[in-house]
Formats: sequence, C-alpha cells, structure tokens
Amino acid sequence: MLQKITNFRPPLHQIMKINSFEDYQRVYERSVNEPEAFWSEIAETFQWRKKWDKVLDWNFTEPRIRWFDGAKLNITENCLDRHLEKLGNKPAIIWEPNDPTEDHRVLTYKQLHDKVCQFANVLKNNGAKKGDRICIYMPMVPELAIAVMACARIGAIHSVVFGGFSAQSIADRIQDAECNIVITADGTYRGAKLVELKNVIDDALVQCPSVQKVIVLTRSRTPVAMIKGRDLWWEDEIRKVETQGNPDCPAEEMDAEDMLFILYTSGSTGKPKGVVHTCGGYMVYAGYTFDTTFQYQPGEVYFCTADIGWITGHSYIVYGPLAQGATSVMFEGVPTYPDAGRFWQIVEKFKINIFYTAPTAIRSLMSFGTDFVNKYDLSSLTKLGSVGEPINEEAWHWFHDNVGKGKCDIADTWWQTENGGHMITPIIGVTPMKPGYASFPLPGIQPVLVDEKGDEVQGNGVSGNLCIKFPWPGMLRTTYGDHERCRQTYFATYPNMYFTGDGCLRDEEGYYRITGRVDDVLNVSGHRIGTAEVENAINMHSTVVESAVVGYPHDIKGQGVYAFVVNPGRKDDEDVTRRDIIATVSRLIGPIAKPDKIQFVSGLPKTRSGKIMRRILRKIAEGDTSNLGDTSTLLDPAVVEEIKAGAL
Repeated sequence: MLQKITNFRPPLHQIMKINSFEDYQRVYERSVNEPEAFWSEIAETFQWRKKWDKVLDWNFTEPRIRWFDGAKLNITENCLDRHLEKLGNKPAIIWEPNDPTEDHRVLTYKQLHDKVCQFANVLKNNGAKKGDRICIYMPMVPELAIAVMACARIGAIHSVVFGGFSAQSIADRIQDAECNIVITADGTYRGAKLVELKNVIDDALVQCPSVQKVIVLTRSRTPVAMIKGRDLWWEDEIRKVETQGNPDCPAEEMDAEDMLFILYTSGSTGKPKGVVHTCGGYMVYAGYTFDTTFQYQPGEVYFCTADIGWITGHSYIVYGPLAQGATSVMFEGVPTYPDAGRFWQIVEKFKINIFYTAPTAIRSLMSFGTDFVNKYDLSSLTKLGSVGEPINEEAWHWFHDNVGKGKCDIADTWWQTENGGHMITPIIGVTPMKPGYASFPLPGIQPVLVDEKGDEVQGNGVSGNLCIKFPWPGMLRTTYGDHERCRQTYFATYPNMYFTGDGCLRDEEGYYRITGRVDDVLNVSGHRIGTAEVENAINMHSTVVESAVVGYPHDIKGQGVYAFVVNPGRKDDEDVTRRDIIATVSRLIGPIAKPDKIQFVSGLPKTRSGKIMRRILRKIAEGDTSNLGDTSTLLDPAVVEEIKAGAL
C-alpha cells in the first residue's frame, strides 16, 4: 500500500521556509548539526511504499553509503502517478523540434504516464526485467524521456549515451554494463546536420554479443538495416501493446539503494567509468535541488537546454522537475539553428520563466551580438541558471544584462555527474550573487578546502582542493563493476573525504569560486574529457609514436584541447596529418573530444623515470613560458626550448 504523505503540497523551499539569506543561514546550520533530521524531513515530501528503517549509514573508507535504508519506492510514481489527481492535465513536457517549422508537442502528466506505462510494457514484452541494463542512444525527443522512465518503471537500469559519441565509445559502455537491450532511433537532426544513430549502433554492436534486442524509433526516416530477430521498430511494438488491451504497467517496487542508472563519465585513466546512482537518495536529491535552487513555484515554465545524455538532462530535464510537478521544456536542436536567436524564440513562444543553460552556449551567442536577443520578448523570464563549468564574468554580465534585462538572478550551479545534483550555487532570490562565483553550499552540503597534504584550510581568503566531508543523498555509490576504482578516484586521495577533483577559492566573504580541474580531466564546453582517453585515441593513429594532451583557455569552449604529438612519420603536409588525427579521435571517442590544436614535436618533456611533465606543457599551451620552473632535471631539457619555439 502506498504511503502518501501528500499529493499536492507547497514547494519544498516553502516547507523549509527559505525566503531570505538569514533563512538560508538558519537552515544551513541545522542541516550541518542535524543532517539526518534535515534529510528525513525533505524525504517525507516524497511518496514511499514503505518508509525507511534508517536515514543514513556510511563510511568514506570502503566507501559505503546507504540512504533511507529499508525504504521501498518507485521513482516514476513520484514523477508521474502522484501528480495525476491534481495535475493530470498540466503539461509535463513541452518538446520543441530542431526544425522551427515542425510542430511542437505537449505531453500532459496523464499522457506522459500512459506513454511510460505503454513503453514499459514494450520492454517487458521483449524480455526486460528488474536489474537488466538497457543502453539508450536517442535524439532529444519525448521518447527519450519516456524510455528512461519506462526502464525505471520496471526496475531496469538505464545507461544513456550522448548522441555525439562514436561506435567504439558506445561499444565500450555496452560491454562494461553488459546491456541486453539497446533503444535508439533511425537518425536525428542537430542543426543542419543529420546524425545516423542506428548506423552507429550497428557498428558498435559488432563487438557486443550481450545485446539481444534493438528497439528503433522512427525520427529522420533514414534508411537503416533491420536485422531479423534482433531489431524492432518502436511503433510496431507500441501497436502490439495497444492490441493487448490493458495499457497500464504497475511500477516495480524498488529498494531505496537499488540501482537506478549508470552514467559514464571520463576520468584520468583512458577507460570511462560508470557512475552508479540509486533510486531513493537520487530521487530526493534531484527533487530537492531543483526546487530549492530555482525556488520553483507551481505554474512556472522551465527550460533546461542540456541533453539527457548528460547528468544535467537526467536531473534537471527529467527526474528533478517531474518529481516536483513542473513543466519541463525539451529542445532537440542547437542554439544557432536556423540562426542565433533560436533560444530566445523558444523563450518567447512558450513564455519561459526559468532558463538554464551552459556558459559555452552563452559565450557562443555573445559572439553574434545582441540583435538576435532583442528581436524577442523575454519579459516572461524571472530566473536564470548556468551549468557545466564556471561562468566567466563577461558572460555572466552579458547573460544578466541582455537576457535577464537586469532583473533576473543567475544560479551559477557547481556540481558533477557523481554528485547527482547542485552542490554549491546561489539560491534564486535568496543568496546574494557574485559574478564568477558559485557562491554558497546548499543546505545539506559540507564542503572543505584542503592543501596538498590533506590538511583542511580554514577561514576565508584561501584556496585549496575542494572536498566534501559528509555524505549527501545524491552522491554516487560506486563505479559499475569496479568498486575499487570508485574508492581510489574519490575517497583515497584524502582520508574520510570525497575529493571532487576541482580546485577552489573561498574569498574574504566566504563565497566559493571553482578554479578548474586539478587532475588530468578537461572541461570542454561543459563535457568532462579525460586527457588519457584522448591520448589513447591519438596514439591509435598509425604514424603517432606518443602524445600528451593538456587544456588551454578557449574563448567559446572555456577549455580547448591542445595535443603535443610525436609523429616522425607524418606526411609532408602537416595539415593533412592533423586532419587524419582529428578523424581518428572523432571515430574512437566522438567529435566532442577532437583536439583544437595539434603541435608536432620531436619529443616530450619527461623526468628520468619517464613521467611526462604536463605542468610544463600546460604553461606552454597557455602562452605562459616565463616561469616553467627548473627543467635541468628533465631527461632532455632541450626539448622544452623546441616545444616553446613551435607553440601554436
């Protein structure tokens, strides 16, 4: 029997009574002093089949983190079923296609519930069951959100792969999770470009014997190969369910700590790691952060421009907004197609109130000037947000002045795939903003700065490596199939702390400013890309002996990819070789990882033990060659002068 706390309730932030900075400080202090009582109160605003026996059980040594142990639930009942009585006819998802001349679609909570149940039955008809891993490689269409929630409905674990990844990258992810079903589409549109998704999947599946069924949505009407016994059309499978009569699909009962999804993210080694999130804690945290950061009010129309292939789309297009009964706008296309006014045209069209996008998009649109912004009525906007990377001050002011017309607060949200949701961010209308700063931790989050030895750096006006010293419900539980990697990556660097991999400054007033990665991970247009992964791909090129990859400041992307390549067999035309290497990286990882600059070198700066000194290469890539430090201890100090002379 469902334990319904309430079907229709005031927003979470009203329950916590966060209406001013003083309220924030009071609630934050309580969340630190009484964390279990704090999170229990928030969790009680959700719907559980059985309440938890214990709020929290944890240690950061193994690590072992369990939230709401003993509780039973299904996240889709919280995102769909519990809204049907009061909000059944309210738009849940508004979808805007890539082509502005194509009709948009609106799915109410009732319609979305029916479609999720319908597709959940399709999955069950094709042998899917609780605990199975299902790979989803789809366009940004409503069926992507439907497929994600249909998996959750039946207790299958979804692994969504961004539509820009290559066949090899997909194969790696399918193999790691041993997926038995793939959900895809014939193709998708991204601006003027057609992306043939099914063909990419076919190339990937040559290496994936675990896959038994491929369900293919018709989107682009691209000719595709359909293999008898394996490949099925989405529409045909839906018709079969319709002829069976009962469209309902009762939600599978899940333990709070059962896996909900795997999402692969780049690390400092070549192999992507599958971050695991669980049902109960992730649901509570995604809903809490959406509601709190944006101070969501019933009736507001919310537009997050991310792709569901990334964690932002999981938490802030699907699960977070729908758990709170919001209207979530989903966009298939890109911000510059058919012109640089597309975002603003969508804001005007649907009278968007909350707009959440990436600094990369903002910087790109800045380059087109303000005419495209001023063409449209943006008066409906009341709240803005940025995500994916720190927003630089110039972009912050452009966003605030030209899009928000000086009247909209900006939530500069800092968080990661592993976190599940916002960690350090302004709360709209509550905490004071400071351009370029993520500001203060949300209630329930306990950040610390540590020095290289792991000692906590106290007070304000300091900087260090950013760690979190106490668990939160949305944090990762493990990396799929390799718990030791989870321990080594996040919990072994500094004892009894979660290490974020980011550097951070805390200014004299206590505001937090993220200063970038301190490990070998790049943040390119908000996408985390491991340097080792890119180096491995470059080294696969037939004429490359060795490579080293670093980041450098990029006007649009934030960070660009700079590759130093040892390639004695390159062609006379270096540009042709560069294009060959870029094509290799695109094929092995995807276009998002391709180097922006490739410098051919005769050797790399190495210590006598053979370690590449990336610190030196980073300074050269950044154009800061005045202070490279002592190079006399290198195996071949002369190579540094050669690299400096040839820097691009």
